[in-house]
Amino acid sequence: MKEMVINKIDDFEINGFGSNKSWEKIPWTDLVTIGKASLKYSTRVKLQWSDKGLYFLFYCEDEKLTCTKTNHFEEIYLEDVVEVFLWPDEGQFSYFEYEISPLGMELPLLVINNQGSFHGWLPFLYKGNRKIESATQIIGGEKKPMAEAQAWIAEFFIPYELIKGLLNNPPQCGTVWRANMVRMDYESSPKTQWSWCDDDALVDDFHNFNHYGKLIFAE
Repeated sequence: MKEMVINKIDDFEINGFGSNKSWEKIPWTDLVTIGKASLKYSTRVKLQWSDKGLYFLFYCEDEKLTCTKTNHFEEIYLEDVVEVFLWPDEGQFSYFEYEISPLGMELPLLVINNQGSFHGWLPFLYKGNRKIESATQIIGGEKKPMAEAQAWIAEFFIPYELIKGLLNNPPQCGTVWRANMVRMDYESSPKTQWSWCDDDALVDDFHNFNHYGKLIFAE
């Protein structure tokens, strides 16, 4: 089972470039292709945590932004996207999923998954300290549907307040959550899938949460 130790930092404002100094201290973690991958792009991720939430930074090599959806809460997983799955309590059948496209469109979901029968629910009162902060940037191209590019970056902050029902208390040093970080790209067929957890059970089924890795919260 994959494990990742993540460091605690002070909160900061994100801008989609990952320019805060705290990111410089963290090495990139490569996601690996799973399934019938046809693209050779690199996908990398960094994670940090604070007293208020989790920070994520994705770097995705790309040549074409295969995405057309320009509204939040659409089925953006049918186009280019990165996704995060957080399962704080292994005693529950519930976990949190967050998706964001190169265009900055997002889909936050509470997922109820009982032995493979699952459904996602949009958050209620998604604002204030319960709203995810997110930003994307396009390298070598424009931020528009189907644009050519060299890469795209997604940076976002998931507050504990948003997933309050999934955890009794915010994490502390030594806390362990199950999790996975993934990417899908539709530039060619079949789609190419990247995953932190390189388990065959996750091919075309990123909701197979029993195969997620471990996030270990540290100083």
